[in-house]
Amino acid sequence: VQLVESGGGLVQPGGSLRLSCAASGFTFSSYTMSWYRQAPGKERELVASITRAGGRINYTDSVKGRFTISRDNVQNTVALQMNSLKPEDTAVYYCNVNLLGRGPYWGQGTQVTVSS
Repeated sequence: VQLVESGGGLVQPGGSLRLSCAASGFTFSSYTMSWYRQAPGKERELVASITRAGGRINYTDSVKGRFTISRDNVQNTVALQMNSLKPEDTAVYYCNVNLLGRGPYWGQGTQVTVSS
């Protein structure tokens, strides 16, 4: 199983970034995919999740209306479009899949810094 995130960077408040996660080593279309984030000194938190065919999507309250999760079951990718970014969105963002019986898998993370 391999999850490779990309798209992080430095952006000013109010700006946008698009994160992408390329997945391999499992049947991508069979699993819910999630994005988590971890800010310095804080616990890792779930940001957004999307079910196998995209029929159910969930967001943590702090990003509702600003972030959009999507997936492509042909390209085996999951994306996180982040708009109206705030300094409190600064964190390392991780792609995640939980393979039943095999445990959770994580990407290496991508840094998002929102600062003027």
